[in-house]
Amino acid sequence: MRPPKTVRALEAFGRVRLSENFFMRDFLYSEIAVINGLQNLPDDLDLAIAAGTRLCEELLEPLQEKFGPLSVRSSYRSPQVNHFGNVNKLNCASNASNYAGHIWDRRDAEGRMGATACVIVNRFIPYYERTGNWEAMAWWIHDHLPYSDMQFFPKFAAFNLQWREEPVRRIYSYIPPRRGKLTAQGMANWPGTHEEDYAAMVAEIA
Repeated sequence: MRPPKTVRALEAFGRVRLSENFFMRDFLYSEIAVINGLQNLPDDLDLAIAAGTRLCEELLEPLQEKFGPLSVRSSYRSPQVNHFGNVNKLNCASNASNYAGHIWDRRDAEGRMGATACVIVNRFIPYYERTGNWEAMAWWIHDHLPYSDMQFFPKFAAFNLQWREEPVRRIYSYIPPRRGKLTAQGMANWPGTHEEDYAAMVAEIA
């Protein structure tokens, strides 16, 4: 597919169905792009579609099936938008570190395809605000879904959820007081099941 140059072409691209419940249009909105007049569209549409399809089918669909509707906070960023966010300290990592992450239409330095979406599990918000237990959602995903990386944030326990070829399966939190790495390969808590950490949450909201 060629990058869209007309409204009709952009409409057609936005209507690309990535999975049963998600379309490409769901992932293109960017506050950075809107407020600064930047275009947030991929150059390699086919790669963006392929990576986004894996993200939706393997991570977002089963997560939504288990816990109900998701809200997408931030997802695809063009290299231009991401670079602008990085140099202006708008919570964007460098382009190189976001290839196969928020930048869906670039492979990373190792040639791996990937895609990231920052999502909120709407039904999880009351449980999280009452308990502060963001780890319950993190451990459920760790035990059930083929993610590569997760990063949790304080507001509504929104989190970056990445699908990538050759996943690393790493979880990090920016939520005080338990900021830092929750798990990664080589840590004692990485293997095995963690059901005791999310059983109460599942019983309440699933």
